[in-house]
Amino acid sequence: MASTRTRPTALGIWLIIAAVVGLTAAFELTIEKFDAYENPGQGAACDFSVLVQCTANLNSPQGSAFGFPNPLIGLVGWMAPLVVGVAVLAGARFPKWFWAAFTAGMTFAFGFVCWLIYQSIFNLGTLCPWCMATWSVTIPSFFAVALHAIRIGAIPLGRRAAKIAEALYGWVPVITVASFAVIAIIAQLRLDVLREFL
Repeated sequence: MASTRTRPTALGIWLIIAAVVGLTAAFELTIEKFDAYENPGQGAACDFSVLVQCTANLNSPQGSAFGFPNPLIGLVGWMAPLVVGVAVLAGARFPKWFWAAFTAGMTFAFGFVCWLIYQSIFNLGTLCPWCMATWSVTIPSFFAVALHAIRIGAIPLGRRAAKIAEALYGWVPVITVASFAVIAIIAQLRLDVLREFL
């Protein structure tokens, strides 16, 4: 079983990359929201069609799930993976309780993103470009962090679960691609995405 003394360098690098992408998406969506306040009725710069757009998502109740624009969650939330990633590369060794808490945060992010994906495809009928950028880094980040926490015993599921997590850890890219494929198939069946590009 992996130890917390083993520095997960690859995970640290990925968390930095994911955080930069996530922060960029959150920042762009925040700017779009400010523009919408200043110029009511004007479409967002990321509105490419009825299907691929940001405006419908930002202006919907789902776009402010907790009473304020969702991008603000991203601006705050993505700072945690960025800090953790940099700290890991700097040689920090976090205790198991830290990895458990970090996994809890990533689990919330993953659950929230899954809810937003459902809302976007089934209720709003749109695909927001910056939202999809957020999905693309949240999903693999969750799998990587959760599997790392399980394999080092930070989430105490037993030695067998730790061994399975250790084996699956190297397969995070494949698991991620499979997840994206499922989302793409659902979006195609529900929204006929390909017709937009053909």
